[in-house]
Amino acid sequence: MKPDPITQIRKLLHSSGYIQPCTLTPLPSSGSDRQYYHIVFDGADLPALMAFYNPCVEENRAQLEFTRHFKNLGLSVPEVLATDSSETIFILPYLGNQTLFDMASKGVSEEVIHYYKKALSDLVQFQINGVKGLNMDLAYPVPDFDRQSILWDLNYFKYCFLKPAGIAFNEHLLEIDFQHFADVLAQSKPDFFCYRDFQARNIMIYHDKPWYIDFQGGRRGPLPYDVVSLLHQVKANLPEDIKDSLYNHYISQLRLVAPQEPDHVQHHYNHFVYFRLLQVMGAYGFRGLVERKAHFLQSIPFAAAAVKFRLKHHPLNISLPEIEQVLEQIIQQYSMIEIANTEKLTVTINSFSFKKKGLPIDLTGNGGGTVFDCRGLPNPHRVAALRDLTGEDHAISEYMRAQPITEVFLNHAFSLIDLSVENYLKRGFNHLQVNFGCTGGRHRSVYGAIQMQQHLQNKYPQVIVVLNHLEINKQKHD
Repeated sequence: MKPDPITQIRKLLHSSGYIQPCTLTPLPSSGSDRQYYHIVFDGADLPALMAFYNPCVEENRAQLEFTRHFKNLGLSVPEVLATDSSETIFILPYLGNQTLFDMASKGVSEEVIHYYKKALSDLVQFQINGVKGLNMDLAYPVPDFDRQSILWDLNYFKYCFLKPAGIAFNEHLLEIDFQHFADVLAQSKPDFFCYRDFQARNIMIYHDKPWYIDFQGGRRGPLPYDVVSLLHQVKANLPEDIKDSLYNHYISQLRLVAPQEPDHVQHHYNHFVYFRLLQVMGAYGFRGLVERKAHFLQSIPFAAAAVKFRLKHHPLNISLPEIEQVLEQIIQQYSMIEIANTEKLTVTINSFSFKKKGLPIDLTGNGGGTVFDCRGLPNPHRVAALRDLTGEDHAISEYMRAQPITEVFLNHAFSLIDLSVENYLKRGFNHLQVNFGCTGGRHRSVYGAIQMQQHLQNKYPQVIVVLNHLEINKQKHD
């Protein structure tokens, strides 16, 4: 029978001297399988604690060893206050609920920049001094971030993002590019502590200082990896001039501790930016496209936008043609998708092609919405003069309005969506997805989506309506 973490945590608290009654509240998790709990003692003047349950003992042993080592170096990592005999439960101080990511999402203020600079200065200490005397035999799952690790991450991108997203690629050519890219990345010196997840969500701001968590996956590896992870965290969306300034700060701090290393970092930096983008898209694909978790689905357009910017302003200086062509497809498929971030009810209307990409994903994580199949309507594609137009063109609108069945179809669609909108408004929901599909995604579905947009905007002015023409927008970007 699977152990009950809460019972185990209570037993550990009691055996560690915390005998007062307490309340355990589960905390949300993101990409990790760990289970976190906030511990508040009832009626006692004791500070709050945090506990986590992780069935992976090897990973927990790495965290325990790394924590002891980093604390001895004076780095701000939370102390492990207690662990049970199974090594699956840890008790830690509670560091509040504000991360550097939370602060940055409200705007890049001077205070935010201060914490980023502090984090980068501490990163140099983790990387250069943190590796000295650290028992890497406990690193999990491997002690070194080497060429094989690079290939694991590249294949994670292939199998967990490209395939679920329906991105077309030549398997042989992509493998050639992966091998070449791995060779280039493996040239970066692997002699430092590689945190592996040094990003703003893993930096807690508590008592006016940054605290670092989730380093249990660390291992020996190259310097560029972690600074790229922090500065190019796609959903943090730091302005480019701020990234450049922070990068220069990191280089200046690195030069003070290891003056021979900055040139090496600068040589490989752009390669690792691309690699990190591929890696995080693998995570977004697995957690989002496969597991359908909203946070990761919503991150995909940010990643696509970051790739688009990178290819335009900082192109790869090595030949990776198949990787570049799949990146172009990702840009076409996702960077034009708009999703509103608001407490108001938002109706997202998509036109799409059944034949090409199929049903649109729901970036809110709600699992999709109503789908109207427009293939039963007369097809403008069969009229030679209309074939090269789209549902946005006046001639297509005139053609569709002239067909008696179109009005019947749309009136039924309006009635069904009105029921949902009014119900969602009463219940305080904030998102509804509506999809119009046809064979090519260019004529009937586009027309239907536009008509639905106009109908909802006229009838429900309090509702935000977002319109995405997935197929014709993709072709505009070709």
